[in-house]
Amino acid sequence: MDYLYILREALMWIITIYWLYQLIISLCSLVKIKEKPLLVRKNHRFMAIIPAHNEEAVVGNLIDSLKKQNYDKDLYDIYVIADNCTDNTAKIAREAGAIVYERFDETKKTKGYALDWFLKQKIAENAPYDAFFVFDADNIVDPNFIKNMNRKLCQGEDVVQGYRDIKNPTDNWITAGYAIFYWTMHRFYHLARYNVGLSPLLNGTGFMVRFDVVKPDGWDTKTLTEDIEFSLKRIIKGKKLGWATDAIVYDEQPVSFKQSWSQRSRWTVGHIQCIKEYTKKLAVSAKENKTMMNFDGFLYIVGSIPMFVITLVLLGTNFLMYAGDGMSEYELYINILKFLIPTFLLPIGIGVLTMLLDRRPVKPMLKGLLCYPIFMGTWLLINFKCLFKRDTNWEKINHIRNIKIGPIDEEKEQDTAKAVEKV
Repeated sequence: MDYLYILREALMWIITIYWLYQLIISLCSLVKIKEKPLLVRKNHRFMAIIPAHNEEAVVGNLIDSLKKQNYDKDLYDIYVIADNCTDNTAKIAREAGAIVYERFDETKKTKGYALDWFLKQKIAENAPYDAFFVFDADNIVDPNFIKNMNRKLCQGEDVVQGYRDIKNPTDNWITAGYAIFYWTMHRFYHLARYNVGLSPLLNGTGFMVRFDVVKPDGWDTKTLTEDIEFSLKRIIKGKKLGWATDAIVYDEQPVSFKQSWSQRSRWTVGHIQCIKEYTKKLAVSAKENKTMMNFDGFLYIVGSIPMFVITLVLLGTNFLMYAGDGMSEYELYINILKFLIPTFLLPIGIGVLTMLLDRRPVKPMLKGLLCYPIFMGTWLLINFKCLFKRDTNWEKINHIRNIKIGPIDEEKEQDTAKAVEKV
């Protein structure tokens, strides 16, 4: 069993060093960083781009929230890409005041293809915009989103992720799981890296890109996770992404476990596609550029599915060693419990810590917090399934919550006031 012992020790060191690094970086989210100085003072001109496939139930609310921005209305235009729509998305978007482009291509259905199709037309027109935003049709945008993103552009940042908050965190344990996951990622991954000079990542929706960035090649992504792919390509070039905590967009999460499983499976498959395409390129960029930002980008890609596989191998190695030592059934159960109890409690603890730091009321999320380890556990099952069976077909997530900007703002203000009273 010597070879098993050596393997176990090696894997334990790899996992320990990796998570120790993540812990150290996460602590940087607690550091208050001075705001960057303005390089220019200008109200820029923007495109708000909304790729939408059969989103007649929600797209009007997003357009309404964009029209209510605290920003000069003559300096931004709202575009809807009605992508392979068979409902009234295009009609409703036009009536709401958006400029609609209708696209029909049954072979290329993902958001990445829709963005590339639209942006190449705007590039060919030499459209007079400084930057653009990308939103999902189910989003609602905070009234100060454009104003705050404009400040980031004035600070010299050319690709910036906004704060992706949740429309419906208390619907059920699934939406609560999404909410806690995103809140945790925002603080301990994106904000922490932004504070210490590393690169956050794009997060699907609510982000800004300077128009000049895409003019050479368009939106050239091919995987199911176009946001992560675009981010990794920027990091490979040595370009750091920005983060804007105060540019808030509210996103609707699926309430059905079946839809959630399908969505997270698609994300996992997209990550695997990125691993195949960009791991070597990220390693080369880390070697050539010799920056912590490039090294951190490389760690991101190897820390997803590869780290999951390493953990599985470590667990299997432990089992073989215990079995070889003639462990009793009782001892086996005790060792399983020693593993499961901290695995169950740690996500809850991190979730509570995140909510306290962000001054969010914990009480409405208690049921979601208790179920959060189950939510994350199902994600581990999804990762395991996708190691062997991957569906690369895009599947639509139905958005049904007819929430407007007013109730979201009022609810957030009430929750914040309650949380501040407790602090």
